[in-house]
Amino acid sequence: MKVLNRKIMLFFVADTVLLFGSLVSAYLLRFEFSIPEKFLRPFPWLALLFIVCHVLFFHRLKLYHRVWRYAGTEELYSVVQAVTLGSISFLLLNGLLFDFLIPRSIYVMSWFITICSVGLMRLVPRCIYEFYFFQQRSAEQRKRTLIVGAGEGGKLIIKELKNSKLSCYWPVAIVDDDPRKQHLVINGLKVVGDRFSIPYIVKKMKIETIIVAIPSASGKEIKEIVHICRQTPCTIKILPCVRDWISGNVSMDVLRNIEMEDLLKREPVDLDLKEIVHYIRGKVVLVTGAGGSIGAELCRQISRFEPHQLLLLGHGENSIYEIEQQLKTSFPHLHVVPIIADIRDKKRLTDIFATFRPHIIFHAAAHKHVPLMEQHPIEAITNNVFGTKHLAELADWFQAEKFVMISTDKAVNPTSIMGATKRIAEMIVQAMNGSSATCFCAVRFGNVLGSRGSVLPTFKQQIKRGGPVTVTHPEMMRYFMTIPEAVQLVLQAGALAKGGEVFLLDMGEPVKIVDLAKDLIRLFGLEPDVDIPIVYTGIREGEKLFEELLTEKEKAAVTKNDRIFISPSESMSVIQLFSLLEKLGEYVEKRPDDVVDILGELVPSYQPAAYRKKDDRNEKDTSLFV
Repeated sequence: MKVLNRKIMLFFVADTVLLFGSLVSAYLLRFEFSIPEKFLRPFPWLALLFIVCHVLFFHRLKLYHRVWRYAGTEELYSVVQAVTLGSISFLLLNGLLFDFLIPRSIYVMSWFITICSVGLMRLVPRCIYEFYFFQQRSAEQRKRTLIVGAGEGGKLIIKELKNSKLSCYWPVAIVDDDPRKQHLVINGLKVVGDRFSIPYIVKKMKIETIIVAIPSASGKEIKEIVHICRQTPCTIKILPCVRDWISGNVSMDVLRNIEMEDLLKREPVDLDLKEIVHYIRGKVVLVTGAGGSIGAELCRQISRFEPHQLLLLGHGENSIYEIEQQLKTSFPHLHVVPIIADIRDKKRLTDIFATFRPHIIFHAAAHKHVPLMEQHPIEAITNNVFGTKHLAELADWFQAEKFVMISTDKAVNPTSIMGATKRIAEMIVQAMNGSSATCFCAVRFGNVLGSRGSVLPTFKQQIKRGGPVTVTHPEMMRYFMTIPEAVQLVLQAGALAKGGEVFLLDMGEPVKIVDLAKDLIRLFGLEPDVDIPIVYTGIREGEKLFEELLTEKEKAAVTKNDRIFISPSESMSVIQLFSLLEKLGEYVEKRPDDVVDILGELVPSYQPAAYRKKDDRNEKDTSLFV
């Protein structure tokens, strides 16, 4: 407090001197340094009035409570505003008290001189700070940095780099593809070329770090820029988040290394927020598998729409605890209830539904690992099929409003037990919708980057160990989307659901897994098959080279969202389906080795891979614990 009071007093004294000097200067200039006696006599009283009028507005507009070493256009605007109001009040009071004794030109000149002197005095701390702070740091501590992008993102990151004490980057130049921006100076930096000139600029200006500051760039653009930057020895960083730079919330924490998600980034999802808010706000929402990658992201995004209560149901206590803590930190007013339960335990689920009576259920809990489920088919069936059946029946019994199940592209013409069980789960949802007041639907999509069991974390670990990176087949292709994008579309599909639909998400173009591996190796600054070898291991049980296309326009019905389609797949009657499920339950209990046969009855399109007998499975299972 003492330091603050001392600072205010210093500024007050300095302003008093400057205001007095500004008025004196205006008089001297007006009268060419020879002030007549009749204007000189009342000058002390006019000077006092001039100072008081301005200082009052300086205080009113909080000019004495700003950090002037970070002064910018906003602070200078405040100075102009305060001086203008002070000059107007001085003019009015002078007319009232002294009958406009001084010439009108003095008002204009004193106004202009005051703005220049007071504004300059407040810019001096920033100039001193920047000169002292940045010149005191050694060249070794400051990495010479090239900014890619002269838009809003680039402007904000340059400002932050220059002002932050923690910044280890010193921006020296900008590149931008817009020819109209070439040779312009932005925040003190010159636009010196376009993306194709990056290697030359890096060499000429001794650049050490490149920051890609184009948050709105597509994955294709980022990939092209990264490819050019990889021709240099520089470290590459990215400013990824559009919402952060729009709000001005840019800091060093936002900068990060280029990730695979940046290279595969697509156009932002166009959400109808009103529809989503309408069916979530004020409701009790249950998310199963809430600790998983999809479930946790569902919880994070649902929380934005202000549900009355959010139930986090999962089997793993650690993952549920982690997402609970995240939500409590990000949404302190949200009522979050962690629930540890197994969806195969119907009695436990019944107690949960009776206690909380959820309005909306997002069912993300499932066993998803294809080769592992080939070895443990009973686990896949009891969890994916009967767990879904229990939840769907309880949603009906307790009159939930909506039930949204997360499915997979592997349910289309399945060749794996996991895919077949997820198709049966879809059939349960569709069949239940025909005889229930609850709106049931499923949302089917392909691989999501970074989810548990996906190739990306595995590839990263293999690269960090020095390789090799293992790919099953050189022609293996998959559809990919990011977890946030998938969840946004799931929430939108839930709003579009009328009952019984299997929604398909537009997954874009398929990606070769080997190309994904090569791009990831390059992101680590290494060269595929030179620094890190790629080894082909062969297709695993239950896998296909190509997953079925999910969004073929000639087969799928369109919705009002151009990224969501509806599958024309037919549903089975509840009686027929539940009769087959009862038979499946008997096989699980009494004939576990023959469950593949009954899966084929339930899903005629199921084409199982060579199925190992129990003895073979048990022999291989032991290797899992070695």
